Amino acid sequence: MATIGDICVSASINLLSALAFLFAFGILRLQPFNDRVYFPKWYLKGIRGSPTGSNRVKKFVNLDFGTYIRFLNWMPAALHMPEPELIDHAGLDSAVYIRIYLLGVKIFAPITLLAFMVLVPVNWFGKTLQARGPKDLTFSSIDKISISNIPFGSDRFWVHIVMSYVFSSWTCYSLYKEYKVIAEMRLRFLAAERRRPDQFTVLVRNVPPDPDESVSEHIEHFFCVNHPDHYLMHQVVYNANKLACIAAEKKKLINWHVYYQNKYERNPSKRPTTRTGFLGFLGNKVDAIDHYTAIIDNLSKQEAEERESIINNPNAVIPAAFVSFKTRWAAAVCAQTQQTSNPTIWLTEWAPEPRDVFWENLAIPYFDLNMRRLLMAVALFFLTFFFMIPIALVQSLANIEAIEKVLPFLKPIIEKPSIKSVIQGFLPGLALKIFLIMLPKILMTMSKMEGITSLSGLDRRSASKYYLFVLVNVFLGSVITGTAFQQLGQFINQPSTEFTKTVGSTIPMKATFFITYIMIDGWAGIAAEILRLAPLITFHVKNTFLVKTEQDRQNAMDPGSLEFATSEPRIQLYFMLGHVYAPVTPFLLPFIVVFFAFAYMIFRHQIINVYNQQYESGGSFWPDIHGRVISGLIISQILLMGLLSTRGTDKSTLVLIAQPILTLWFHRYCKGRFESAFVKFPLEVG
Repeated sequence: MATIGDICVSASINLLSALAFLFAFGILRLQPFNDRVYFPKWYLKGIRGSPTGSNRVKKFVNLDFGTYIRFLNWMPAALHMPEPELIDHAGLDSAVYIRIYLLGVKIFAPITLLAFMVLVPVNWFGKTLQARGPKDLTFSSIDKISISNIPFGSDRFWVHIVMSYVFSSWTCYSLYKEYKVIAEMRLRFLAAERRRPDQFTVLVRNVPPDPDESVSEHIEHFFCVNHPDHYLMHQVVYNANKLACIAAEKKKLINWHVYYQNKYERNPSKRPTTRTGFLGFLGNKVDAIDHYTAIIDNLSKQEAEERESIINNPNAVIPAAFVSFKTRWAAAVCAQTQQTSNPTIWLTEWAPEPRDVFWENLAIPYFDLNMRRLLMAVALFFLTFFFMIPIALVQSLANIEAIEKVLPFLKPIIEKPSIKSVIQGFLPGLALKIFLIMLPKILMTMSKMEGITSLSGLDRRSASKYYLFVLVNVFLGSVITGTAFQQLGQFINQPSTEFTKTVGSTIPMKATFFITYIMIDGWAGIAAEILRLAPLITFHVKNTFLVKTEQDRQNAMDPGSLEFATSEPRIQLYFMLGHVYAPVTPFLLPFIVVFFAFAYMIFRHQIINVYNQQYESGGSFWPDIHGRVISGLIISQILLMGLLSTRGTDKSTLVLIAQPILTLWFHRYCKGRFESAFVKFPLEVG
């Protein structure tokens, strides 16, 4: 069982790691040769350029020593940009995303203050654990300020019940205010945004075949009949995979042509040469510029022929199209209504913006779509269930006694205080973090197989899977399964009357495991995010060995994006942990607040200077955020009921049962009040 000393060791390791990452970032970002790694967004916008000048040293190293004194000035700069300017600079999705962290601070900072003022003194003076002694139950000094220290059947539990209602009420109030603000931001964003073709366009799928008409003619005829006054035009979707390959190859060869052209311009006295064989190392030596000019001309002819072939080939047309209307009002009516009496054909939805379209899934038939979703639901169940095995192994790392039993020869080593503190305070959270690295790609592949037609939809769907996985394996697997295995021997040897007392005392003790995880993932992990070590190394390797042209240097920057599918469920785990442990073990709450505040500053900086989002959905993911925070809140309320029912407060169940019911009612109210702004387009705005 980790003690406050173990937590301090872990905190020291993670705090020093975070400070080291921040210090390294503060120095590295000042060097001109790292400029494209730490400020790629400004390069992509054309606002920033490569360092120029006659001094070659200044192109690589910053010789202005005054800037090193102010190397931490990026922190206030990250918070300085006003939100309207941030939306214009990075988009509404990015602005709404970092508001999730701000919401965490708004919710848990007051809850932390109140919990330490009220609950910590109540728990501390309970003195139950000290009275029972170490022979009866394993506990640490952290548990002395948790609910475990309250005597069985004590009236002090009513303080926890009242505070649970206070915490839930404050959370719901904060959620309501945030939902209202973001809904208004979204409507203003849609109304004020520069008009784009996709705002007037509907994606139509499952176009039924017609023996007398082509797909294009059938679509035009259908919409001319059913939307005669508003239909403008349509564009059918083609299967153009071969054309895409030709275009990609042509783009690569043009880059080589530019490279040799630049080389010739630097030394006009000598024409550059290349070889026609493998990677330019084998074969006959030829003039490089003429060689690539001839190949590009040939590919251009192939490209034109392939394009003409696709247009004239009826089999290349898939049963989907983008249909445009004269007004946004007409597009909204079409996207939000059923087109025929058969709900499986002529399926309409708002067209994603061009960057957001996932082309591979546009032609999936209705029946196949439903079968895929059924199979992926079954696969997700088995993936979630069987992943409990490695999670259980992770939990064993937190138990020194279990390691000594399995590997007795390690006992002299792991019993040393310093080694023991590292094992209990650092390794469990690190091992869990490593296990979760492989998961996102699996879940994204499953989401793609479900047939979702937009990248933003794929991110939201993968995020929901990841959240379910984190809930079952990381949270429930650690709190319930981990606790049961940890105290199994005591359960067997205790009389039945003592069983429920032990359960009530041991569930809060898993807070120490989550504290270590928060510090590793939420402190050191977030600090490592801003250092961008992998993109830094990758850029310099590419820049040294692979970059030939300015386009290559642009491609080597790799600004990345927010990766909503994995980062948002991770945030939701912190919301859940905060709500679960607020009335149980308030000692965990400051670690949560530090995470939210620190992450808000880090990601604000990254959004301003680094990330280049693939798409813009106008903050359409916010209802998912709200729903998952609510689900975590309800889980915490149910767990508190279960915990108190084992602590001799039978009447508390009757009082607490109203809490999840009221929370569900609040969720339904917010859903009816605000959610339509995120799934439908208001006609008055059109």
